[in-house]
Amino acid sequence: MHIALDAMGGDHGSEELIAGALCAVKETGVRVSLVGEESLLNSHIETLAPDSKTAKLINIVHSSQVVGMNENPVNAIRKKKDASVMVAFDLVRRGEADAAVSAGNSGATMAAGIRKLGRLGGIARPGIASIFPTLKRPVVMMDIGANVDCKSLHLFQFAVMATAFSRINGVENPRVGLLTIGEETGKGNSLIKETYPLLEKSSLNFVGNVEGRDVFQGNIDVIVCDGFVGNICLKVSEGLAEAAMQMLGDEIKKSWRAKIGYLLARHAFKAFKKRVDYAEYGGAPLLGIDGVGIICHGKSTSHAIKNAILAAAQMAKGNINRDILDSLAVGNNVEHLEM
Repeated sequence: MHIALDAMGGDHGSEELIAGALCAVKETGVRVSLVGEESLLNSHIETLAPDSKTAKLINIVHSSQVVGMNENPVNAIRKKKDASVMVAFDLVRRGEADAAVSAGNSGATMAAGIRKLGRLGGIARPGIASIFPTLKRPVVMMDIGANVDCKSLHLFQFAVMATAFSRINGVENPRVGLLTIGEETGKGNSLIKETYPLLEKSSLNFVGNVEGRDVFQGNIDVIVCDGFVGNICLKVSEGLAEAAMQMLGDEIKKSWRAKIGYLLARHAFKAFKKRVDYAEYGGAPLLGIDGVGIICHGKSTSHAIKNAILAAAQMAKGNINRDILDSLAVGNNVEHLEM
């Protein structure tokens, strides 16, 4: 597998991204092309891995432009043809890479993926999926921010794509739930009510409506929602995990008994922190494009980048788009609906 990494995106700078790429190459032998300002990337490689055999497995592809985190994604993609994220996806388009990964401007990453690779046949709107930790095994939620105004066709196709992604991650027959305000049929807004019968009549393993409290129980494998709701769920979950760790830390500092208790249970605390850390999942797949792309958190560490590269390789190797197309063709095609 050969992964193109936008080495100019992210909040921590190119050095952190390159460190993640070096770890991925060292651990698995996956090939990586770093895309960005050539002299800058070379200098970081010389610092991080001088005379390293691992460094020799990394290729550098020069790009002269960068999309800033605060730039308008669509305008930036139109004006900056040689932006690192555009060049990364162009490598995929030309068959020189199997997938693209970026921790830069997420809107620009999505726009670049669609512009360079196009939509997968039959998909109305590509979207972003995310993995959430639960009491049992992780759940996939889609969409988490790419499409805030959706139609029933879009939610239906999100379910198909997220189900394929869940299968790539080892779930044989993913259980699909529709996120709304009540478990009973008919609960929710007009979008939910229109989507329900599409999922019910499909060949997907649809189990009905689910509520917000069900997200972390682990009884559902795929949760479907529009990007507005999904992004709020994502940000609330991230904020809650950070706040919970901070509150635990504050309580531990208040007494010597708590400090002793922490010393005795520190392995459990570390395991919990790892379990809720987004870095363990790498990034969010951009599903519905005619290729493979991973969108990483802007604050991604080298560990997160390593895992994102490995996830991209797994998606490409598993041929997730073939799974999506096959699912659309077998009793799940609703193209008669307005796109």
